[in-house]
Amino acid sequence: MLRESEARDRAAFIELFSSPEVNTYLGGPRPRDACERTLPETPERRPGLFVIELDGAMIGTIELNRRDAERRSHVRPDAGEAELGYLLLPEAWGHGYAAEACTAALGWFADALPGHPVVLCTQTANTRSMRLAAKLGFTEVQRYEAWGAEQWMGVWPPVPPPA
Repeated sequence: MLRESEARDRAAFIELFSSPEVNTYLGGPRPRDACERTLPETPERRPGLFVIELDGAMIGTIELNRRDAERRSHVRPDAGEAELGYLLLPEAWGHGYAAEACTAALGWFADALPGHPVVLCTQTANTRSMRLAAKLGFTEVQRYEAWGAEQWMGVWPPVPPPA
């Protein structure tokens, strides 16, 4: 289930942000004590940010954010494409939850903004994320070097709105 964040999710957010496994390809974990000090009692709520819930507990997050001009992908001329991001707790890996949640979020986005592309960026070394991108139907736009590693960018072409 996808839903807005709630105060009861705070501990899971701290675990996500401070987990070495979750953050292997994201620049490393944040210090747990810093997360505990800075994360608000009710984690951020905004359009496009969802908690992934399983059996009443948060197992991860999924978000769709607008890319800014400094991170231009050239997929859209105005550089305003949405970017898909997701984090799941290690115990939720390998069960298909990321694919299910991403499919639901992409469907929500396609309904909200028909015809707008979505990009996904990941390190090529992140084989799980590369497999998920392919499973979701993302196609490669470019590869580039950043943060000391090869990065991959794909685009998800939603079905054009009916004429």
